[in-house]
Amino acid sequence: ELEKLGLRNDVDLHVYEVPVEYQTVQRLIPALWKKHSPQLVVHVGVSGMATTVTLEKCGHNVGYKGLDNCRFCPGSQCCVEGGPECIDSVIDMDAVCRRVSALGLDVTVTISKDAGRYLCDFTYYTSLYQSRGRSAFVHVPPLGKPYSAEQLGRALQAIIEEMLDVLEHSEDKINCQHEH
Repeated sequence: ELEKLGLRNDVDLHVYEVPVEYQTVQRLIPALWKKHSPQLVVHVGVSGMATTVTLEKCGHNVGYKGLDNCRFCPGSQCCVEGGPECIDSVIDMDAVCRRVSALGLDVTVTISKDAGRYLCDFTYYTSLYQSRGRSAFVHVPPLGKPYSAEQLGRALQAIIEEMLDVLEHSEDKINCQHEH
Protein backbone atom coordinates (compact mmCIF):
# COMPACT_ATOMS: atom_id res chain seq x y z
CA GLU A 1 0.00 0.00 0.00
CA LEU A 2 2.84 2.39 0.86
CA GLU A 3 4.47 1.60 -2.47
CA LYS A 4 1.26 2.79 -4.21
CA LEU A 5 1.05 5.95 -2.10
CA GLY A 6 4.75 6.78 -2.20
CA LEU A 7 6.51 9.41 -0.12
CA ARG A 8 7.42 13.02 -0.78
CA ASN A 9 9.26 13.71 -4.06
CA ASP A 10 12.77 13.95 -2.58
CA VAL A 11 12.59 10.43 -1.09
CA ASP A 12 13.58 7.23 -2.90
CA LEU A 13 11.40 4.48 -1.46
CA HIS A 14 12.64 0.89 -1.67
CA VAL A 15 10.27 -1.81 -0.41
CA TYR A 16 11.48 -5.31 0.44
CA GLU A 17 9.74 -8.25 2.07
CA VAL A 18 12.05 -9.80 4.65
CA PRO A 19 11.44 -13.51 5.37
CA VAL A 20 10.79 -14.61 8.96
CA GLU A 21 14.19 -16.33 9.11
CA TYR A 22 17.08 -15.40 11.41
CA GLN A 23 19.85 -16.36 8.98
CA THR A 24 18.25 -14.47 6.08
CA VAL A 25 17.93 -11.36 8.26
CA GLN A 26 21.62 -11.60 9.22
CA ARG A 27 22.59 -11.68 5.52
CA LEU A 28 19.94 -9.42 3.97
CA ILE A 29 19.91 -6.42 6.34
CA PRO A 30 23.66 -5.63 6.02
CA ALA A 31 23.44 -6.24 2.24
CA LEU A 32 20.56 -3.76 1.87
CA TRP A 33 22.40 -1.14 3.95
CA LYS A 34 25.48 -1.61 1.77
CA LYS A 35 23.50 -1.50 -1.49
CA HIS A 36 21.43 1.60 -0.74
CA SER A 37 23.36 3.55 1.96
CA PRO A 38 20.01 4.96 3.12
CA GLN A 39 19.38 7.94 5.34
CA LEU A 40 16.90 5.77 7.25
CA VAL A 41 15.46 2.25 7.13
CA VAL A 42 11.95 1.71 8.45
CA HIS A 43 10.93 -1.87 9.10
CA VAL A 44 7.25 -2.79 9.37
CA GLY A 45 6.03 -5.99 10.99
CA VAL A 46 2.63 -7.47 11.71
CA SER A 47 1.84 -8.27 15.33
CA GLY A 48 -1.19 -10.43 16.05
CA MET A 49 -1.38 -8.80 19.48
CA ALA A 50 -1.26 -5.19 18.22
CA THR A 51 -4.43 -3.10 18.15
CA THR A 52 -2.62 0.15 17.33
CA VAL A 53 0.20 1.22 15.04
CA THR A 54 3.20 0.94 17.38
CA LEU A 55 6.51 2.77 17.09
CA GLU A 56 9.30 0.70 18.62
CA LYS A 57 11.95 2.74 20.45
CA CYS A 58 14.71 0.11 20.63
CA GLY A 59 15.94 -3.31 19.59
CA HIS A 60 17.25 -6.02 21.92
CA ASN A 61 20.27 -8.26 21.40
CA VAL A 62 19.47 -11.32 23.52
CA GLY A 63 16.58 -13.60 24.38
CA TYR A 64 15.73 -15.13 21.00
CA LYS A 65 14.35 -18.61 21.72
CA GLY A 66 11.50 -18.99 19.19
CA LEU A 67 12.02 -21.04 16.04
CA ASP A 68 11.72 -19.16 12.74
CA ASN A 69 9.92 -20.30 9.58
CA CYS A 70 12.84 -22.64 8.81
CA ARG A 71 12.61 -24.13 12.33
CA PHE A 72 15.94 -22.45 13.20
CA CYS A 73 16.98 -20.47 16.24
CA PRO A 74 20.43 -18.92 16.83
CA GLY A 75 22.38 -21.10 19.27
CA SER A 76 23.61 -17.97 21.07
CA GLN A 77 20.01 -16.69 21.27
CA CYS A 78 21.35 -13.27 20.28
CA CYS A 79 21.68 -11.03 17.23
CA VAL A 80 25.27 -9.84 17.53
CA GLU A 81 27.61 -11.66 19.92
CA GLY A 82 29.29 -9.04 22.11
CA GLY A 83 26.89 -6.32 20.95
CA PRO A 84 25.14 -3.99 23.41
CA GLU A 85 22.03 -5.38 25.13
CA CYS A 86 19.78 -2.69 23.69
CA ILE A 87 20.15 -0.10 20.91
CA ASP A 88 17.85 2.91 20.71
CA SER A 89 16.79 4.45 17.43
CA VAL A 90 18.17 7.93 16.80
CA ILE A 91 14.59 8.87 15.88
CA ASP A 92 12.66 10.51 18.73
CA MET A 93 9.65 8.17 18.63
CA ASP A 94 7.76 10.22 21.23
CA ALA A 95 7.97 13.28 18.96
CA VAL A 96 6.92 11.24 15.91
CA CYS A 97 3.98 9.76 17.83
CA ARG A 98 2.82 13.23 18.99
CA ARG A 99 3.17 14.73 15.52
CA VAL A 100 1.37 11.90 13.70
CA SER A 101 -1.40 11.79 16.32
CA ALA A 102 -1.92 15.55 15.83
CA LEU A 103 -2.59 14.98 12.10
CA GLY A 104 -5.99 13.51 12.95
CA LEU A 105 -5.63 10.30 10.96
CA ASP A 106 -8.16 7.59 11.77
CA VAL A 107 -5.39 5.40 13.21
CA THR A 108 -4.10 5.28 16.79
CA VAL A 109 -0.30 5.48 17.13
CA THR A 110 1.49 4.35 20.31
CA ILE A 111 5.05 3.75 21.59
CA SER A 112 6.74 0.55 22.77
CA LYS A 113 10.14 -0.41 24.20
CA ASP A 114 9.81 -4.13 23.46
CA ALA A 115 9.43 -5.43 19.92
CA GLY A 116 8.95 -8.98 21.22
CA ARG A 117 12.20 -11.02 21.04
CA TYR A 118 11.26 -12.69 17.79
CA LEU A 119 12.07 -11.85 14.17
CA CYS A 120 10.74 -8.28 14.36
CA ASP A 121 13.00 -7.40 17.30
CA PHE A 122 15.87 -9.43 15.77
CA THR A 123 15.53 -7.55 12.47
CA TYR A 124 15.29 -4.19 14.23
CA TYR A 125 18.37 -4.80 16.39
CA THR A 126 20.36 -6.07 13.38
CA SER A 127 19.44 -2.93 11.43
CA LEU A 128 20.09 -0.58 14.38
CA TYR A 129 23.50 -2.21 14.89
CA GLN A 130 24.32 -1.94 11.19
CA SER A 131 23.19 1.69 10.98
CA ARG A 132 24.34 3.06 14.35
CA GLY A 133 20.72 3.73 15.26
CA ARG A 134 19.43 5.07 11.91
CA SER A 135 16.56 2.59 11.77
CA ALA A 136 12.98 2.45 12.91
CA PHE A 137 10.45 -0.30 13.44
CA VAL A 138 6.68 -0.01 13.23
CA HIS A 139 4.39 -2.80 14.37
CA VAL A 140 0.98 -2.90 12.73
CA PRO A 141 -2.06 -5.02 13.58
CA PRO A 142 -3.28 -7.65 11.09
CA LEU A 143 -5.34 -6.25 8.21
CA GLY A 144 -8.91 -5.52 9.18
CA LYS A 145 -8.15 -5.77 12.92
CA PRO A 146 -9.08 -2.90 13.05
CA TYR A 147 -7.45 -1.02 10.14
CA SER A 148 -7.72 -1.42 6.37
CA ALA A 149 -4.67 -1.59 4.11
CA GLU A 150 -5.44 1.95 2.96
CA GLN A 151 -5.56 3.28 6.55
CA LEU A 152 -2.28 1.54 7.40
CA GLY A 153 -0.65 2.80 4.20
CA ARG A 154 -1.62 6.41 4.94
CA ALA A 155 -0.47 6.03 8.56
CA LEU A 156 2.91 4.59 7.47
CA GLN A 157 3.31 7.37 4.91
CA ALA A 158 2.70 10.02 7.61
CA ILE A 159 4.93 8.23 10.14
CA ILE A 160 7.88 7.88 7.75
CA GLU A 161 7.61 11.49 6.58
CA GLU A 162 7.56 12.67 10.21
CA MET A 163 10.54 10.41 11.01
CA LEU A 164 12.51 11.92 8.13
CA ASP A 165 11.57 15.42 9.30
CA VAL A 166 12.59 14.68 12.91
CA LEU A 167 15.85 13.10 11.66
CA GLU A 168 16.66 16.09 9.44
CA HIS A 169 16.01 18.56 12.28
CA SER A 170 18.08 16.55 14.78
CA GLU A 171 20.97 16.44 12.28
CA ASP A 172 20.76 20.24 11.86
CA LYS A 173 21.24 20.56 15.64
CA ILE A 174 24.13 18.07 15.64
CA ASN A 175 25.86 19.88 12.75
CA CYS A 176 25.28 23.27 14.41
CA GLN A 177 26.87 22.06 17.64
CA HIS A 178 29.94 20.79 15.77
CA GLU A 179 30.52 24.16 14.12
CA HIS A 180 30.91 26.06 17.42
